[in-house]
Formats: sequence, C-alpha cells, structure tokens
Amino acid sequence: MSNKGHRHYRLSGSQSILLGFVVLILAGALLLMLPFSTKTGEWTSFTDALFTATSASCVTGLIVFDTATHWSWFGKIIILFLIQVGGMGVVTMTTILTGLIGKKIGLQARSTLQEAVSAPNLGEIMKYTRFICIGTVIFELAGAVAMSPVFISEYGIAKGLWVSLFSSISAFCNAGFDLNGSHGPFSSMMPYMDNPVVVITLVFLILTGGLGFLTWMDIRRYGLKFTRYSTQSKVIIVMEVILVLFPLIYLWFGEYQDMPYGQRFLASLFQAVTPRTAGFNTTDYNDFSGTGVVMTIILMLIGGAPGSTAGGMKITTIAVLFFTMISVFKREKAPAVFKRRIMPEAISGAVAVFMLDILLTVFGAMAISKIENIAFLKTLFESASAVATVGLSMGITPELTTVSKIVLIILMYTGRVGGLTLVFAAITRKATGNRQYPADNIAVG
Repeated sequence: MSNKGHRHYRLSGSQSILLGFVVLILAGALLLMLPFSTKTGEWTSFTDALFTATSASCVTGLIVFDTATHWSWFGKIIILFLIQVGGMGVVTMTTILTGLIGKKIGLQARSTLQEAVSAPNLGEIMKYTRFICIGTVIFELAGAVAMSPVFISEYGIAKGLWVSLFSSISAFCNAGFDLNGSHGPFSSMMPYMDNPVVVITLVFLILTGGLGFLTWMDIRRYGLKFTRYSTQSKVIIVMEVILVLFPLIYLWFGEYQDMPYGQRFLASLFQAVTPRTAGFNTTDYNDFSGTGVVMTIILMLIGGAPGSTAGGMKITTIAVLFFTMISVFKREKAPAVFKRRIMPEAISGAVAVFMLDILLTVFGAMAISKIENIAFLKTLFESASAVATVGLSMGITPELTTVSKIVLIILMYTGRVGGLTLVFAAITRKATGNRQYPADNIAVG
C-alpha cells in the first residue's frame, strides 16, 4: 500500500521554537491562576496570569502585581522556573532533559537547537549546549553567593539565600523580576541604589548574560588574545563597551549631577546597563528628563548579543546597519568590519529586524496610547520595553485595561521568539519560491 497520501508533517525549527514558548506560557499561566499561587489564596484572572507567565517566560519583567507581595512561595517558584527556562530557551532545556534521560538527539533536533541558540555550526552543537548549561549554573550561583551577605543581613538566612538566588537568576537571564516588595510595591532595586555589592554584582550578571555564549566560548578558548576572536565576538565586545560607556557619561552629567560622587557613579552605571535588557531599576523613570527617557528607549531596543539571554534587536544588528551606512558614505562595494566583509544576507536580515521592531514598538505604543488616553512617550517606553523584553516601566502597566495588556503580551512574545522566527514559521519555503524578477533601480535618500 502506498504511503504517498499519508506524509507526516514535521515542524520546522522556527515552528518548534514558537510552539515551545506557547506551551511554556500557557502551562505557567494555568498554574499561576490557582489559589495557592497567591498569598491571599484567591484565584488570579486568566489575563493577569497569562501576562505574568508571558513576562517571565519571555524574560521581560513587566508586571501587573508586585512579585513579592502578591505571589505565594509556589507562585514565585513557578515564576523563577519560567524565567530560567525562558532565559536558556525552551529548546535548549528540552534538549538537556532529553540527553539526561539517555535518549538520542536526532539531526532535526540538533538543527532546531542550533537555530534557537544561534550556534556557529551544527557539529559542535551538543558541546555548545553543555557549555551554556554549565556556564549558566556557575554565573548564577556566583551571583547569589556575592549578594547573599546583603540579603541575609536584611531577611535572615533562609529568605536571604532565596532572595539572592532569585535575584541572581533574574539578572543573568535579563528578566527583571525582584522580591523587594517589602520596601514598597514595585520598588525593584531602588532600595539598593547606593549598595556597591548589589549594584556591581547585578551589573556583572546582566552583562554576562547579555554578552552571548559564543563570545564567552571565544574568551574561554583564547583568553585575552582579542585578535583570535571571531568577528562576531569582536563586534559584540566593542559595541558593549561603547553602549555602556556613552550612556554612563550622559547619565553622570545629564541626570544625576546633584548626587554625591559614589552614589552618582553607581546610579549612572546601573541605569546605563539595565536597559539592555535586564528590567531592574534603581531610579524612577518618571524623574528622568525627556532626553533620558528617549535614550533609555533606544538602549532597550538595541538590546544584547545574539545567542544570549538578552532581548532587543541585538547589538550586531545595529553594528551591521552602522557599517553599511559608513560603506555607502565611502562609496565602497560592500561593508566590512575588522577586515572582514559583511555578507548580504546579514545586511538584509538586519534591515528586516530593525524595521519590524520599530514598527511593532510604534504601533503598539499608538494603540495603547489611544486605548488608555496616556501620553505617547510613556506608552512608547512601555511598548519598547515589551518588544525588547526588557521590563522597565514608567509605572503604567498595572493600571492598563485588558486590551492593552493583550497588546503587551503579543509584543513580549514576538520580541522573545524573534520577529523573523515568527515570519519564517508562517511562511514556508514553498510559499516564497525561488523566482527572480528583472532588476530595476529605485532612488533613495
């Protein structure tokens, strides 16, 4: 008997990633709805549970309830689990569990994993995955140990260790959830604005998680021999330095000029780092000038490195667009960086990601502004925070209506899985075809 009419449909890598996050979010939402997930023992509405589960799974940090005061121990553990799985990636975690139970990981699964973690090649994918797993555990435990003296002195041994671990995982995964509600609802890290141990540790974890595991693999292999790093790692490191240094200088002179020097440095450093894309804050953004708010929006949209726990359109995207612009100005045939030519596929991909994220951010902000009758700059801040999976807020999220929350849920999900992943999952190769049309010229600029 012929099997031609009974072909098995296989999910593409993009579709597997999308479906994995949907399952994770829905499972988390159903658990967070239950009465024993809240301190009061009351049911949480599906919309608010879905919003929280999406924010945790997509490592965003936007919240409708203060994490410390609303959720029970069970609820907090569910949120932390969602953060960890979402930060490392559903496909990565599934692959690790499959390996632990001794099941063979096939070529299709390896290909999906390569797409999920932005691995350089398929041959070393399992080695790369083990490196991600071990590195994550080491950095998160180190962060928890570093902050534990501060939190233990405040909360006692058991709760202090729990808050330290929760904060460390949340920082490394660039999630922005915190347990500091005892200082006041939605206080984030503002109580520790001038605490060097907490600030420096969180900055280290945020940058480490957002640097990307491919870069850390180069650092492990070659140490300080920068010239031996891959071109991508070189671009990431240089861009990281620039995107920390310049905002720090602006914040030092433009937003915190009235503070004592020590506190001023810690505040400037933290607020320069956290928009990409951690979601903690030590300052109320409503106290920022318009320039400071816009700069923060730009930093949020840029985000971290590909293959990292950070979101955003990625610093490599911005770098590719920048060097393409320079090459046009210099009338060069192709853009180059570190004496390496940038491939046309990277340029077209960067343009697509940039345009998609900008459109999602602006249209999302316009929709929320119209629905809620809130100033556009505030909704733009919230929309950018959702698309870039940052979690910073100007305080409007808890007051939003259901429709606006759904808009942010869609933006967070799209931002985490990636706009291109969403498009590639919806459009098959057969639908796009391989035809070529005659070339023509269109004037630009």
